[in-house]
Amino acid sequence: MSWTEIVIEVARDHAEALSDALMEAGALSVSVEDADEGTDAEKPLFGEPGMEPKEAAWEHSRVVALTDVDADQAGIVAAAAAAIQLADVPRFTTRKVEDEDWVRLTQSQFDPIHIGKNIWVVPSWHDVPDPKALVLELDPGLAFGTGSHPTTRLCMEWLEAHPAPGQTVLDYGCGSGILAMVARKLGSFPVAGVDIDPQAIESAQDNAVRNNVADIQYFVPDDFAESPFATARFDIVVANILSSPLKLMAPMLSGRVADGGALVLSGVLARQADEVAAAYAPFIKLGVWAEQDGWVCLCGRLGSDTVPSPR
Repeated sequence: MSWTEIVIEVARDHAEALSDALMEAGALSVSVEDADEGTDAEKPLFGEPGMEPKEAAWEHSRVVALTDVDADQAGIVAAAAAAIQLADVPRFTTRKVEDEDWVRLTQSQFDPIHIGKNIWVVPSWHDVPDPKALVLELDPGLAFGTGSHPTTRLCMEWLEAHPAPGQTVLDYGCGSGILAMVARKLGSFPVAGVDIDPQAIESAQDNAVRNNVADIQYFVPDDFAESPFATARFDIVVANILSSPLKLMAPMLSGRVADGGALVLSGVLARQADEVAAAYAPFIKLGVWAEQDGWVCLCGRLGSDTVPSPR
């Protein structure tokens, strides 16, 4: 089986409305891309929480609609244009999409990832490169954290460099649960994870069972506040989020660190390190432990006046 894509280049003002109208007119799916992708005019479209772009579109957008191969593509475009009252039916091109083994194609894009000295993140369809390593079986999914992003890698490398058998760990903003699983596999206990997204919690719980660390406890914030950890302070608190929420959570996260315990933060760009450290200065003195691809990992210990040495 094959399909046909309709490709329309439009201004930002029409991209979202046209996308919705194409779906109503019979398209199977619609995506919006940067029409300037691959050129000097290409622009990123992302933001930190509270600063997200209002529209998922670019100044010069490309709307791509997937249709059945025998669908009336011209009719779909005309109906969509009429629905949003465009003065003229936009010009469009079509391209054929051949049937493929999409599962196999997607899987081929995710290979095992080697992190630090002895950690491997391995998708379920791959063989384990080194059975003696600390192995995490983890498939790409809805929750952030597969080990591919520098911020995740930095936190995993910190945990590997500072194993804490028998010590308590809190992974705040746990996503897929990958950091909590690393800590648990290194011997920390008990280990807890918190995330505002219920889907992330479900994913983290499934991942923990798959990796034989089902005793990790994951919570959304409200449940965490009602749990046995409600007032607990932890030997290690790790948070891989973004700079803006990290600054807002400085009193709360610092208050979760036990005396002499470590606070480890990532999701911070190198240029943001000083302002994040300043937000935590009244509670914990933080310094840059390591940097990777423009991102940093900050850490410090409660009650210590010295900044940990960089890696």
